[in-house]
Amino acid sequence: MKSILVVEDDRNISDVICFALEKAGYRTVVAPDGLAAVTTFKGSSFDFIVLDVGLPELDGLEVCRQIRRLSEVPILFLSARDDEIDRILGLEIGGDDYVTKPFSPRELVARVSAILRRGKLGSSTEEEEDNCLHHGDLVLKPEAFTARMSQTTLGLTKLEFSILHILVKRPTMVFERSRILDLAYPDNIHVSDRTIDSHIRNLRAKFAKAGCEDVIETVHGVGFRIGACRHAGDRA
Repeated sequence: MKSILVVEDDRNISDVICFALEKAGYRTVVAPDGLAAVTTFKGSSFDFIVLDVGLPELDGLEVCRQIRRLSEVPILFLSARDDEIDRILGLEIGGDDYVTKPFSPRELVARVSAILRRGKLGSSTEEEEDNCLHHGDLVLKPEAFTARMSQTTLGLTKLEFSILHILVKRPTMVFERSRILDLAYPDNIHVSDRTIDSHIRNLRAKFAKAGCEDVIETVHGVGFRIGACRHAGDRA
């Protein structure tokens, strides 16, 4: 049984979330504020976090930052605000998805289940995924969900890995945003194109820190394709 930490200060909302998740077969633990969330996470093992942005003590964004120093556990943000900047910031600091209030409990459960399935099965069942994928200085291990650039292992979220995997498997192909959405979100959950842009931006930032500035190319007016993926120190 998957264990989910629900971080929400409104008791009515946390009750609704827990009821829906438990009905779907998950085990839930509630933390009512940001400090409690970090403490609870450090003291137990969780497979997923549903994290409200507007929390007392520590807000959800700071909670995410602290947890990302410890773990790549999937995180789904909840927020009463639908500002684009909030969604982008949440994804860029390591969130896997973002849902605005009021929300459908069924949709929330569907999003949680979809992210957990991607973590278990990867983004595609078309090919055997027990072998490493090599592209330039990049090595992907789909079965372990790990990515390495030269000698540096990158801490990618499940969605970031899925998007990178999609591009690496077809290195000569330019993917439209809509195609990436279809492959990365196979459960037909509505996600905006801006979500993909946020994940691409986050991938570029992580690879830049690892010495790679050409992980993903933008083909203007079309979409994205994998770049040369060469470490800066390996170029002539």
